[in-house]
Amino acid sequence: MKRITIIGAVLVTIILLVPSLLVLLIQDKQQLPAQTVLKEVNVHKGADELIIPVFRTQSNKVEQIALEDYVVGVVASEMPATFELEALKAQALTARTYIIKQMLDPGEISLPEDAIVTDSVMHQVFQSEEELKEKWGKKYERQIAPIKKAVFETSGQVLTFDGMPITAAFFSTSNGYTESSEDYWQNEIPYLRSVPSNWDTVSPRFNSQKTLSVNEFERLLKVKLPRDGRSIGEIVERTSGNRVAKVEIGGKKLTGREVREKLELHSSDFSWERSGDSIMIKTRGWGHGVGMSQYGANGMAKEGKSYQEIVRYYYRGVDISPTEPFISKMVVHNR
Repeated sequence: MKRITIIGAVLVTIILLVPSLLVLLIQDKQQLPAQTVLKEVNVHKGADELIIPVFRTQSNKVEQIALEDYVVGVVASEMPATFELEALKAQALTARTYIIKQMLDPGEISLPEDAIVTDSVMHQVFQSEEELKEKWGKKYERQIAPIKKAVFETSGQVLTFDGMPITAAFFSTSNGYTESSEDYWQNEIPYLRSVPSNWDTVSPRFNSQKTLSVNEFERLLKVKLPRDGRSIGEIVERTSGNRVAKVEIGGKKLTGREVREKLELHSSDFSWERSGDSIMIKTRGWGHGVGMSQYGANGMAKEGKSYQEIVRYYYRGVDISPTEPFISKMVVHNR
């Protein structure tokens, strides 16, 4: 009788425990997708919480702008809205990479108050939704739609090299080649190499010219020209991107970048011709020439290349990585 009582007690215990064990097993199986969903939610939450303090040059105030809203405003300001979707995506990726890198390492540029960037060419040009509506008028909805699509479809992505966001330099139009970083900035960056960019010839900015008086030319460059009415100076060296590396004018040596910046030329690929008291300077390309050419990106997109192919062409050896690790670091730091 005692043995029957013990067996009965064991059976009762098993009957009571089995449902609890089944519940625990079911819960464990359900937790795996739940954790994945939670991680995805946290990624988006982190991105939403990353606020960019932007110094607005017109109002002279710092505005707090959500990351993806900032990227939309930059793409809309820096690249024509009529460009191909894949080119807009490439621009969105460079814009997001630029600001993430800037927030991780602001550098030594003096900025007002607590701003991390300005809305000017000093960093990336940014315009708000209200400013874009005023600029585009009735075209706003049509113009902004592909830009928002490009930003959304690249959301959560940045360009990295050796695990860190890159210097995502870009410019309007090349002279047929991009420029290696050391040929313009003096510091060699392994992913910013000179590459052919033949698509740029269709750009309305590919060729331009400017005329200066001899007196203005001399004043801006702090040189003295011969008084023969013909001579200017000699281009003594060109870069791997076929831009002017060095010139010699009246015994003074200048870099192509110095000439471009002091004379406010569109490119450092220039040639000049003197006629009496005036000098006509012809340039090819528009911008510093380092990194991604926007017209080149659009040309590649027209040929069916994806934004991934575009950025990997102009930024050699880079990876497309998730923003989450960088954003999480900044969000935690700012709390």
